[in-house]
Amino acid sequence: MNRALELAWHGATEWIEGLEHRSVGATASLADLRLSFSAPLPNDGTSAENVIRELIDEAKSGMHGSAGGRFYAWVIGGGLESALAADWLVATWDQNAALYSSSPASAVIEETAGEWIKELLDLPRDASFAFTSGCQMAHMTSLAAARAALLKSVGWNVEEDGLFGAPEIRVLTSDQRHITIDRAVRFLGIGRNAIEQLKTDEDGRVSPAALDSALADSSKLTMLVLNAADLNIGACDPFRKLIPMAHAAGAWVHIDGAFGLFARASRTHRHLLDGVDLADSWATDGHKWLNVPFDCGIAIVRDREAHRAAMTSSASYVAPETAARDQTDWNPEYSRRARGIPVYAALKELGRSGVEALVDRCCAYCTEIVEGIGALPGAEILARPTLNQGLLRFGRPGASPEQNDAVTDATIQRINATGEAFFSGTTWRGRRAMRVSVVNWRTSEQDVTRAIAAGAAVLTRA
Repeated sequence: MNRALELAWHGATEWIEGLEHRSVGATASLADLRLSFSAPLPNDGTSAENVIRELIDEAKSGMHGSAGGRFYAWVIGGGLESALAADWLVATWDQNAALYSSSPASAVIEETAGEWIKELLDLPRDASFAFTSGCQMAHMTSLAAARAALLKSVGWNVEEDGLFGAPEIRVLTSDQRHITIDRAVRFLGIGRNAIEQLKTDEDGRVSPAALDSALADSSKLTMLVLNAADLNIGACDPFRKLIPMAHAAGAWVHIDGAFGLFARASRTHRHLLDGVDLADSWATDGHKWLNVPFDCGIAIVRDREAHRAAMTSSASYVAPETAARDQTDWNPEYSRRARGIPVYAALKELGRSGVEALVDRCCAYCTEIVEGIGALPGAEILARPTLNQGLLRFGRPGASPEQNDAVTDATIQRINATGEAFFSGTTWRGRRAMRVSVVNWRTSEQDVTRAIAAGAAVLTRA
């Protein structure tokens, strides 16, 4: 066993040290990977040492270098040293962190980590929280609490009586929302047809006029979901105007702050989220801007009673804890790893000032990449970053928009093929674009220079 662990440690160390030099994108093809891994279930076992050796040798070419500083495709953090090491310990300790009784230290560490997160983001200190598998489940947890509270306000106990025959709920949300909102609404039995899109302005924000028009219909219970940085351009809705309007109409306001909520830690950028603390619930990810390893989502809910009512459960063989915090009262899982421990480690390593510096640095680097590639022949800046997300488009003079959609996608592939940087495509306002997303603590000025040079090398050969 120890030999296998030694091999894993050496393989992990080699992977981290090679991030700067290897191709950012995976180099193995689908056929290569299936040749390596697709095989009948073996009759006889293999030593742990050989299993790990083969995994290291055969999987590495099929892995993106998303832990490194030259990965800009999706909002994926890189795993701070303390957070990664803490995550190894979480796996080694092998605790079920659902209850205090099943893992006392995990419960207390997560309790502290949750309080630190609320303090860092300057959200209500008396709010409840949960560490989930990602923002998808953080949305579901928060909106389950919203569902419970809204239906309770009209005398319906959804936890006991379900949704059959319950008053209708509608979900108002931005036309720039993330798809995880749709899935959460589906999972909760509210249904995607309950979603009403609010048109955004040219800055990607829901306007007060659009919300006012939607709130004129008071026939249904209402959830409002707003963006604290959408995934394409980092747009933040005008919370200080919208949230009081929604509350006056009796709506529950939920914030999708998957990465953008961490801008609250920056004195330079927190004004973009002015008033976000007025909401009823918030969802964010630790594995994005906080740079803890996958997976880690965080739900924060102002109404503790509604949150607990939506999540808690009990069984005869589990004694409820009255003094300590039982995570299962706030989470949708009964078997869960202690995701809050890497969060605790990351916050202790960085401190408030370190998180602020990380946010500010990523925003500055995103602007440099967008401006640098955007200045090249054949490139166009679609959206300059307000935070750490920007959009670029590529094309040829005289080509149709559809032709330049294809040029954009082809250019992204060619830049990625250099191995120097890795970007992803998106559709924004009906047109294809290249997203520039900078969220990794490892990204450096040298990485930015390499990304711009890769863009220049491809565009000058076009």
